[in-house]
Amino acid sequence: MSSPREGTLAGDVEVVSAERQHELIKAYDQESNFRRLVGPTALLVTFLAVTLSSFHVYTAGFGLLDEIKHRSFHLALVLGLIFLVFPRPALPAQPAGAARAWGWSLVFAAFYVYLAWDLVATMGPAELTGNGWPFLALIAFLAFITLPLKQFGGHGDAPGWIDWPLAAGAAAISLYFLVFFDDVFIRRVGSPIAQDYMMGVLAIVLVLEATRRTMGNLLPAIGIFCLLYALFGRYLPGMLAHRGYSVVRVVNHIYIGTEGIYGIAVGVVATYVFHFVLFGILAQMTGLGKLFMDLATIVAGRFVGGPAKISVVSSGLFGMISGSPIANAVTTGSLTIPLMKKYGFSPRFSAAVEASASCGGQVTPPVMGASAFVMSELLGVPYKQLIIIAIVPAFFHYFAALIMVHLEARRLRLKGVEPHLIPKLLPVVLSSWHLMLPLTALVTMLLLDYTPFLAAFWGIVLSVVCSYIPPLMRRVAPHADWGKLHGQTMTPRNLVRGFEEGAKYALAIGAACACVGLLLGTLTLSGLGFKFSGAVVDLAGVIANGVVALDPTGLATVNGAKVFFGLLFVAVACILMGTGIPTTPTYIILASIAAPALSSLDVPLIATHFFVFYFGVLADVTPPVALAAYAAAGIAGAEPMRTGFTAFRLSMGKALVPFMFVYAPSLLLLQFSWYEFVTAMASGMLGILALAAAYTGWFRARIGYLGAALLTVGGVALIFNDWRAELLGALIVLAVLAENMLRGRRPAQ
Repeated sequence: MSSPREGTLAGDVEVVSAERQHELIKAYDQESNFRRLVGPTALLVTFLAVTLSSFHVYTAGFGLLDEIKHRSFHLALVLGLIFLVFPRPALPAQPAGAARAWGWSLVFAAFYVYLAWDLVATMGPAELTGNGWPFLALIAFLAFITLPLKQFGGHGDAPGWIDWPLAAGAAAISLYFLVFFDDVFIRRVGSPIAQDYMMGVLAIVLVLEATRRTMGNLLPAIGIFCLLYALFGRYLPGMLAHRGYSVVRVVNHIYIGTEGIYGIAVGVVATYVFHFVLFGILAQMTGLGKLFMDLATIVAGRFVGGPAKISVVSSGLFGMISGSPIANAVTTGSLTIPLMKKYGFSPRFSAAVEASASCGGQVTPPVMGASAFVMSELLGVPYKQLIIIAIVPAFFHYFAALIMVHLEARRLRLKGVEPHLIPKLLPVVLSSWHLMLPLTALVTMLLLDYTPFLAAFWGIVLSVVCSYIPPLMRRVAPHADWGKLHGQTMTPRNLVRGFEEGAKYALAIGAACACVGLLLGTLTLSGLGFKFSGAVVDLAGVIANGVVALDPTGLATVNGAKVFFGLLFVAVACILMGTGIPTTPTYIILASIAAPALSSLDVPLIATHFFVFYFGVLADVTPPVALAAYAAAGIAGAEPMRTGFTAFRLSMGKALVPFMFVYAPSLLLLQFSWYEFVTAMASGMLGILALAAAYTGWFRARIGYLGAALLTVGGVALIFNDWRAELLGALIVLAVLAENMLRGRRPAQ
């Protein structure tokens, strides 16, 4: 993504170069690991990417197609482009890495062949109109060319010969619906023919392979597991067993209709998410990133630990439009991390602050990440309402980050940025007011209940139009002082580049959501989500009974303990799932299987979805796969794994937040009462302060292990929305903090 241009602070530190930023994004963000294409292939990709973006802009402004046609056209270009834009992963040089790569590839190849063979065996070659064995040979060929053989090529910037048939096949599985729409969905609805099933198997194979290309092995491996579970459920023991389904039924359910690949996940991306990704790209190109950095410097720069607080604020602003925690960490971190190091923060802490803050953009209204649009669709809640509901969770996210940074700065006795390096508000506004018009219009339309895609349409149009304000003013009044106005003009060349870049950044999420469709389709067939929910509730009940029996205070109840442990199990599942999968697929999967569990514990549905969403975001800084932290560590020159653990420690205060709005729905404006809202806000802020002090190890003086343990217990007690637990927690926290204040050192000036 385009990085913000150098601002007032850029001359005071050595800003990380754009080339280095690109290298880090390629290394740690597989979703942004694009080839640098040249020649006819580059022209073809540019044409297809601009076509994809233009299609979405046109339909957003002038009307959507039938949902199947719309999603099919979207996926035809998305999946086809993936095999041309993304390189094949290179075979690692280390024997262990090479063995893992071969192991994964053989698993996928074997599944592809088995799926095709099972279809041929079930229907018979004759029923497949004589094409059974050629079809099996085609799938075997596709399986073979997915193996990591160096001779196949395609590892670098030039597509290999194998990428072209994969791209053609990936486009064909969706173009099939566009060409034969009337036949498939009108004339023979409910009665697929042989070629429908063969195209369905081909679709499953190529969706899994496209997801491997853009996301790695974990998400498609989960897809294979779910498909096998649907096929072989009858052979499993106990509660895991179900009736089992034939390959014909599974393929029909997954491919034809809106229950699988072309389901709600792809629908949300094709209808909403793509437009906001494109808007974010164009807004950054016009200079909005620099404006955000200047505003963050003005707001937070002069305070204790100012550079780190600039990182928190700027990452929140920039994260609203970037859509990627890793790109956010690299782009804003290219300035904030060197700045933090210059003012006394360690490289590891500087990188951890940037990584922790960068994850918050996805929960920051008014323009949240892709998951928010999926949530709106799943819940049937207007996006405007989600924007309002998300205000308090976003506040707590950044309050926790700022408290952590403040305590660390106090411990190190660090100062803020020198006043002469902080921009003045009025000059910043006068030079950048035109850059805010598209975002202001977009937010206003969302709040006025216009559809999100129409709001994004006008945001995109105004981004282009407003970029011409500076040159237009200079031409109209050449003798006036318009030199302060800045921003890149979206000339036709820049617009093509923006449309191409916007399409590329939407490819990975498109493939991921198509793969999630495999999971959701098999979940609805097999009932796995309800089985998971039952297991969570039963296990939470067993532990709850034991806790209540051992509770000497009598404060714990069976139902209360069951809810707490149910939430804890779901939180752990979110973190484990999210360590290898981006936030949006994590949210969709866990909302589908965890929401029934929490709903059965009388947790409000919106609170359940926000709980899963929030922990999915925190997973981006959770080792052992904390890619946002690893990318930030590359800028800071810090050890990646230790940076990941530091970023996780900095996020511990935020880990309380999802529990708080489950126990106090008023924080999400549900079942609202002012008493609950005010007490929950106060206890939540005190609880976050307690955990921040405990895991920073500082509050006016060093906090020992006993003090940290007491603060943790007190902080957890403050989330329960019960006056006895809140009073006990507040007394513990205030006692520890007061004792530290009495022996505290003189604060930094």
